Amino acid sequence: MSHKPVPHKTLIVVGTGEGAKFYRNSAKSGELKLQHERDLEPGDLADQGPAGKQPADTSPKESMEATFSKILANHLYDLAQAHKFDDLILVLDPETLGETRPSLHVSVTDKIRLELPKTLTNSKIEDIEKSILAAF
Repeated sequence: MSHKPVPHKTLIVVGTGEGAKFYRNSAKSGELKLQHERDLEPGDLADQGPAGKQPADTSPKESMEATFSKILANHLYDLAQAHKFDDLILVLDPETLGETRPSLHVSVTDKIRLELPKTLTNSKIEDIEKSILAAF
């Protein structure tokens, strides 16, 4: 099975509403080889709040996940403004992807090559690579 080549140095974000792992594609031949770059964790969310208006029946966990989605969107915006990536793949659980997408700036969305609504944060790198290649 053939797939489109994944650009070298593509930023790949794998996460949930509780944290995200940032990887780079280190392969130069259009293949995919993830190299872990850093983690983004919620930290102290007491100083932050979720984007938009939250329904009154929102659980603390849902509120924390919505807040992290906003933090992730802001972080991706900062990276885009600093020209830290040209291509982006988002692998987020469906809820987090749905929460994050509306908060993304056009400077980020223009760079998205794939959105994969899957929970893969605890998966092996090889499994993440296979999932991305199957969808790419």
